[in-house]
Amino acid sequence: MIELLILFGAGFILGILFVYFAFVKPLKRKVADLISRKQSLSTTYGKITEQFAPFMAHYPYDPQNFRFIGTPIDGIQFNENEVVFVEIKSAKSKTSPLQNRIKWLIENGRVRWKEFRIG
Repeated sequence: MIELLILFGAGFILGILFVYFAFVKPLKRKVADLISRKQSLSTTYGKITEQFAPFMAHYPYDPQNFRFIGTPIDGIQFNENEVVFVEIKSAKSKTSPLQNRIKWLIENGRVRWKEFRIG
């Protein structure tokens, strides 16, 4: 009787391990891969949007005076009486800690001009 219970318990545990390694673990990998692909597509979409945003109808400045930088700030807008650092966000994306730091530096007047000459 004890041998039968031990055999049944061992079979049950082996069955659970089989189901886990045959079905659950591969599904976990697929889910992780899909999440990674979705994030990659979101990043790509964001980068494309950043490139075209200055040409959208509701962009508040003259797009001809916008210069794309890319990172960590998307671009600089040169207006007649001001220079504007522009960060373009789509959907629910948020600014990074570095972008928040740059924003703080700009808002607190920690910006200066530096001319670097070669030769």
